[in-house]
This record gives sequence, structure tokens and C-alpha cells, in this order.
Amino acid sequence: MLRATLFALLFCLTILSPSLAGDRPNIVLIYADDLGWKDVGYQGSDFYETPVIDSLAKQGMTFSAAYACAGNCAPSRACLLSGQYTPRHHLYAVYSTDRGRKNEMRLDPIPNRDGLSPESYTLAEALQDAGYATGHFGKWHLAGKDGAKPRQQGFDETYDSFGDGQLKEGTETNKKGPPTDPKGVFTLTDKACAFIEKNRNRPFFCYLPHHAIHGPLQGQPQTVSKFKAKPKGENHKSVMYAACTYDLDESVGRLLKKLDELKLAEKTIVIFTSDNGSTPRSSQEPLRGNKGGYYEGGIREPLIIRWPGNVQPGSTSDVPVIQVDLFPTILAAAGVSVPKGKSLDGESLMPLLTGQGQLERSAIFWHFPGYLDRPVTRGRPLDVRTGFRSRPVTIINKDHWKLHLFHEEWVLDGGAAKLPENGAVELYNLREDIGERHDLSASHPQKRDELLGDLLRWHASVGALVPNQPNPKYDPAPVKMGKGKRKK
Repeated sequence: MLRATLFALLFCLTILSPSLAGDRPNIVLIYADDLGWKDVGYQGSDFYETPVIDSLAKQGMTFSAAYACAGNCAPSRACLLSGQYTPRHHLYAVYSTDRGRKNEMRLDPIPNRDGLSPESYTLAEALQDAGYATGHFGKWHLAGKDGAKPRQQGFDETYDSFGDGQLKEGTETNKKGPPTDPKGVFTLTDKACAFIEKNRNRPFFCYLPHHAIHGPLQGQPQTVSKFKAKPKGENHKSVMYAACTYDLDESVGRLLKKLDELKLAEKTIVIFTSDNGSTPRSSQEPLRGNKGGYYEGGIREPLIIRWPGNVQPGSTSDVPVIQVDLFPTILAAAGVSVPKGKSLDGESLMPLLTGQGQLERSAIFWHFPGYLDRPVTRGRPLDVRTGFRSRPVTIINKDHWKLHLFHEEWVLDGGAAKLPENGAVELYNLREDIGERHDLSASHPQKRDELLGDLLRWHASVGALVPNQPNPKYDPAPVKMGKGKRKK
């Protein structure tokens, strides 16, 4: 009751005091779907074109070592909006952590929570309680049987569509839109622009999570023709992937133009990023892997933050940052305190954005205690052979040193006593080997043990659930290639 009263008072002060409202920046968060690190022009794509996003990068700060919190859609969104790593909310995957051939799984996975719990206090709720107008336009993907819908988690307005009519709140699907509105990018942007215009005289939070460029890929006819006529790149060749990306870029331009027309650009923070890496259809080289995996190609993302008057245009940072950092960053920029009792796993990026200092933390983490089928580019040899993107794993990135702890080998093959021959740990120096080609776990035992110790302490601090029960259906016989069956 006391908290509700205080928030109500703050809301009234915000509405009644023009100076207080005027001093608070608006926030626009554009969240692409399945857009990889190499899929934008400023990151060096040799076929795709993203002129608007490239221009936005020049107007703000770009982060070359920015990460999603998970290898696929739903857990990344849960982490983004809750400000918490996966062990806190237990949403690890889309629908299930038990995906793939059961007889290939050595451990029983930790069950997945289907949706973000209604009890999880979100970024939207924090801003709504502080007097912000809050709007969600696009993909939600958090309203499973254990989850809640946008209006239940802090959004005043919500709208989702593929451009052919409004979807029921919380709908989870993927399809094409009309030819003139691929994946609904323009409809969703127009709805976001209308929300911005309606709330132009008060602070607002506009969350725009697009369906693009998640499959099925789609582009406007003229965009498809443009890329059919263009010579293919060495790494990127897909006309439909290029077209879908280009139309997404055009939609970003529409929103930025609206901010300019309303004279709101100078008082609005614009954030652009994506939920996970690309599918294998788009090479992320030199990065290893793709969506669903936890090598760099599955989790490293474009990240741009534009904030006129506060962030130096054209500035860059190579500090490892992760999307749970956006919750405390946005609250800090808005002058909103973290609510009492709310645990945040990220750290405000304000020192980096303003050039006033460095982050205090030493490492960032990922935790995936299950299985995802469909192998990725340059995945672990065992996973490529058996058809997995990921097996149970926890990862730490500490000052560009990255360690993977694979739980099957750790639990079943001797743990620390058998390092490094059991393959439970892989160690990479990302400054020298961004492609994760050279495992240094044997040659750098001191660094390996340092990161492993940090990782295990983090496990304990967040109460991470680790699979430790052997799967009784596991069959250790070798795989018969090409048939999905085993030789006996």
C-alpha cells in the first residue's frame, strides 16, 4: 500500500510539473528479431544494406561487444524486460529445454518456464509507476502458460500485427504480411509513431519489438528486385534476407523521421539492438555459430544508443555489455530509482555513455541448462554430428576472456579432476580469437581456473539450477550418419 501511494504521488508530480516531465528523456527501444551482428552495414555486411541504421550508429554510441542474454527469442526478451539473468526467471528457451533426440541427451534438462511470470516486475512497470506513458508494438513471446500479457506487465497500450489486422494480445506466431508491409514492419512502426505523437507532451517509453527478420523472410517487391540485381557478397548472398533487412531499416527511418517532425529527437533516447544471432542462412563469420547457440554468432548483437547532448556522436565502446544492462541504464537516464526488493543483474551503462568512467563489474554470464536441436555453423563437432545447437552450458565473459562450461562432461566425466581431457571446459581469448577457433583451456590453466571459479561462484549467487541427473533414455552407441538412427 505504501509503495503504491508513493508511486501515485510521483505520477501526479510528473504530470503536474512541466519541469519534471520535461527533464525526463523519452525512451524508444527498437528490438529486431534474429538480426545478427554481421547483418548491418556498419558491422561490415558485404551484401545487405542498412543506411538508416548506419546513420543512427554515427549519431550515437555503438558497442562492438554487446550481447543478448540468450541464444533465442523468448529468454532474451524475458531478460531484457525483467533485468534479470535466466536463473532468476527460469525461462531458458522457446517452449521447452527438451528439444532434440532424447537418446542423444546425456542429462535430464532443467524444465523451462513457458512465459515471463506475472510476478516479475518489468522495466515497463518501473517506468509506468514513475509516470511514463508505456507502449508495446510488435512481438511479445512471453505470454505462455506461465506468463502474462503486455498490459499485465506495465504497458498502457499494446498492438501486434503482421500488417493484415490486429492480433490477439499475447499471440505467438510467425508468418508473412502483405507484400507492401513485409512482416508488418510498417504497420507496427506507424502504431508506434501514433503512440509517440499522442504522448509527445509527457515522457514515454516506446518498445518496438519487430517480427523482422525472423522467418519466413519477406520483402517488398521493389526491394526484392533491388537485391536480385545486386552482385552477391562473399559471405552474404540471400536476396530475401537482404530484402527483409532493408525493409526493417526503412521502418526505423520512419520512426526517426517522426521524432524529428515532432521536435522530440533531442529529448529522446533511441536504442537499437536484436534478440539473438542470425539463423545459419546468414553467415556471421568471423563469429562462430548462430541463433540458439552460445558461441559468439548466437549472442553477439548490434547495439546503438543515441542520446543527443549526452552521448558523443560516433563514439564507440568495446566493453562487454549485455541486455540486462538496459533496465538499470534506462532507469538511471530517467531519474527513476530501482524499486526496493527488485534484484537487477545488469549495471547502468551511464559511465560509458557519458564518458565519465568504467563499469564496476568484472564479468557477464549466460546459463542454458537444456537442449536445443538443429546444429549451427561451426558448432561443437559432437553437436553438429548429433543435431544440436546447444547442450547444457554456462558461459562467462570476463574482460574478453570467454569460458564455456559444458555440464554433461562436468557432471558425468570427472568434473574439475579430469580437466582438460574431459572437454568440460573451452576457453577463448576473444581479443585475439573472436571466432573461437583456438581452445586455450589446456595451455592457460591459470586463466581457465580463474574464470571457472568465478562462474561457479556466480552459479551459487543466483541459485542457478544445473542438470545433474543422467538421462535413462540416453543411448551411447555411435550415430549412423544421415539416418538419425544408431548403429548397434
